[in-house]
Amino acid sequence: MNMINTGIVGGAGYTGGELLRILLRHPQCEISFISSRSQNGRPVSDIHPDLIGETDLSFSSEINERADIVFMCMGHGESKKFLKETKFPNHIKIIDLSQDFRLSSPDKYPFVYGLPEINRLQIMNAQYIANPGCFATAIQLAILPLAVKNLLVSDVHVTAITGSTGAGQNLTPTSHFTWRSSNISLYKPFHHQHLAEISQTIMFLQKGFEPSIRFLPFRGNFTRGILATIYTKINFSLEEARQLFNNYYQPHPFIYISEKNPDVKQVVNTNKSILYLEKHKSDLLVVCVIDNLVKGAAGQAIQNMNLMFGLEETCGLNLKPVAF
Repeated sequence: MNMINTGIVGGAGYTGGELLRILLRHPQCEISFISSRSQNGRPVSDIHPDLIGETDLSFSSEINERADIVFMCMGHGESKKFLKETKFPNHIKIIDLSQDFRLSSPDKYPFVYGLPEINRLQIMNAQYIANPGCFATAIQLAILPLAVKNLLVSDVHVTAITGSTGAGQNLTPTSHFTWRSSNISLYKPFHHQHLAEISQTIMFLQKGFEPSIRFLPFRGNFTRGILATIYTKINFSLEEARQLFNNYYQPHPFIYISEKNPDVKQVVNTNKSILYLEKHKSDLLVVCVIDNLVKGAAGQAIQNMNLMFGLEETCGLNLKPVAF
């Protein structure tokens, strides 16, 4: 097939940089433009210095209408504003990595929620994709097999920790090295913004779901990755739970059910999610690890692009974990 012309709006941040790194090695893609209002005209490698020798592209302020697909990597609220101000040709597909369209879409842009493990067929036929949040991805992957079988019968308790890249590139008091190093903190307990999209999915899969999802998110003193632990009551065995998870995820190439308790370094720099199950009396514990910048953002966006253009889902995403 012809090469896919890709463009990135908001390419100077962590997510835009991660998209660049993957797209530059994607065998079916070429990059038409990388826009950034703040960095217009500067070489990409000035902002992403690890890309020295990888690309001679510079940031622009223009949209190249030759693009087949545009990734929007702007701050929350900025995507809605950008779509109101910008007229895209009808042939251009859009994947938005903000939270702007995960819960609702403007009539002109009917966004599909881009979690392939539940919406693969819809994604394949979509023109506009709302990429899930990073915490939302990890938590949903841990409970999808239960929800589709109507097995979420009690409150779902979630504790999850994320690396500093989850806070974005702009410095805040809680993202400075001196604050983050040798530190850990709880934030937005029970009301994190990703809860809304998680609840939306669970209500769609398990009609009449009434229990609460009780989420405690933590900031970690590491750079990237998410480790989420989820527990809820079940009335069946651990062996049956493992079989349920294995059966559900068998057709999904990036999900692995492990017999060993995983750690974050197994997934950093990859599009993998590793799940681990234990049972304690009547409680099922599920551990999920992902890279917040890859499976939680840029990698999942490219996975969605592959589906939209009829490519193998794993195309360009056979990435090497860091290991050490």
